[in-house]
Amino acid sequence: MKLLSGMDSLFLHMEQGNQYMHVAGLGIYDPSTAPGGKVRFKQILDFFARRLDSAKVFRRRLVVAPLGLDRPYWIDEGDIDTEYHVRHTALPQPGDWRQLMIQVARIHSRPLDRSRPLWEAYVIEGLDHIPGIAKGSFALYVKFHHAGVDGEAGAEIIKAIHSLSAEFSEEPSPVGRTRFVDREPSAVELCSRAVGNRTQQLFDGVRLAASLGGRAALAGKDIVASGKALAIAQKLIAKRFGGSAGAGSWKTPGDMAGRKPQTRFDHPVSPHRVVDAVGFSLAECKTIREHIDDITINDIFMAATGGAIRKYLERKDELPARTLNAMVPMSTRGTDKEMDSGNQIGMAPMALRTDIADPVERVLAIRRGTSKTKAATSALGKDLVARLVHVIPAVAAEQLVRLGIVAMCNVTVSNVRGPDVPLYMAGAQLELFLAVSIAFDGIGLNVTGFSYNGTLWVCFVACRDMLPDPEEFCDCLKESFADLLAAANARGRRSVKLEARRTVADKPEPTAARRPRAIGKTVVEVTASAVPRARQKPASTVSSGHESGAAPSEPASPVKRTRASKAAITAKE
Repeated sequence: MKLLSGMDSLFLHMEQGNQYMHVAGLGIYDPSTAPGGKVRFKQILDFFARRLDSAKVFRRRLVVAPLGLDRPYWIDEGDIDTEYHVRHTALPQPGDWRQLMIQVARIHSRPLDRSRPLWEAYVIEGLDHIPGIAKGSFALYVKFHHAGVDGEAGAEIIKAIHSLSAEFSEEPSPVGRTRFVDREPSAVELCSRAVGNRTQQLFDGVRLAASLGGRAALAGKDIVASGKALAIAQKLIAKRFGGSAGAGSWKTPGDMAGRKPQTRFDHPVSPHRVVDAVGFSLAECKTIREHIDDITINDIFMAATGGAIRKYLERKDELPARTLNAMVPMSTRGTDKEMDSGNQIGMAPMALRTDIADPVERVLAIRRGTSKTKAATSALGKDLVARLVHVIPAVAAEQLVRLGIVAMCNVTVSNVRGPDVPLYMAGAQLELFLAVSIAFDGIGLNVTGFSYNGTLWVCFVACRDMLPDPEEFCDCLKESFADLLAAANARGRRSVKLEARRTVADKPEPTAARRPRAIGKTVVEVTASAVPRARQKPASTVSSGHESGAAPSEPASPVKRTRASKAAITAKE
């Protein structure tokens, strides 16, 4: 039995009304690589049953303390009904990409049952009219509650339920295996534990205050007391990002996130969602990175996202003068060795620079803002938010997020690095993978990137009332990335020409031993002919993988099949 961390319980507490706090992954598989060229539903059921011990989240169930006196607990279940958790459905004809996205959006709009382990899987068949996807392929949508997993934990689960070869070896059958399970605690035991946990919370608050250098001003008892916790936490968050403590009243350097403008994404969400995605070649991302100094794949992803939002709002005649801001989750794994949590993340507001039309200027501004945010974060620790919510009540923690983070941000943007080699499940090759995340009150759009086998897949989830035309936003994402790639290629060509001019200008004079005799005009002619031909051309050329000025390669549909070699591109995070 394990007590949830403050961050884990925060995600549970935030699940209210139309806010569903689960995350999911969607993979499409080609069964032609499996033995016999087919994968049946029964095989997938058995596959999951044999891997229930590969991740704790598959067996954990919630136990809630009476009257909310304490944070909930995880207990390990003995028997898991895989036929309940793994379900089977099919798309109606013709079984195209749009119908798949509608089906996923419907499933994603339903909350998980808290009386069972917080995960569900759906095998979706009938994907017969998606260009680039082989007939007979199937999709697997798996969702987990965010209380149990964050982005990096989800990536580890992906690795756990896949293999590196189609010729996989069967895991031992779980039947007859000895397993220790938790006894469900009584109400009296939970109340007794709550007293001890509250005392520990007080000591943790004192330690946090001491680590921040403010023992006198930040007494631990004041941090834990719900009446003062929110005000103190807001001051700490404001100090971290250089602002004042009022909701949305942040004053920061121009390249960092400031007070957010009002947009269509800032309202309470409806119960309905839209989901869609596009894929970008990591080779083309690398080309952009080569032509624009000191940027990362994450900067490129954020710049393309910012450009897409700018285009979308322009078409709606709703683009504000100030930049939109993104709430960006940041991994804190490794910063707290004592923290046993499904969510080891912090949160930081970052400007998407939707106020900048030029794609190169936008990505450079995002890079500067990211550097400043990281510097501000390191001052008090990137796990500050996680440490604060660990020692304050859940109600105060939710208000901290709403007044301290949501008040600053319009959208959520996250990028997770996935495996750069092909993966297989039950012998079927994983063709693409989408990370499907959360839209909630005040931040009704979430854009998440996940790199897999040479492709950066960008998936967005939004409230259907706020973004009723997902195909339009897909077009905006494609156009934004194409603009950035074209601008980077043009910048690269200018750099090559400039280098060529410098090479000719810096040509050394002939040595004295080889200097021709001064015969008037002949000296000039001999000197010119002495310049090697290689110096009359660019010293080197930069290969972008495209013709001059060409747009990025686009698939015939939102799906882009990529066969990357084992020497896959490594994203510079």
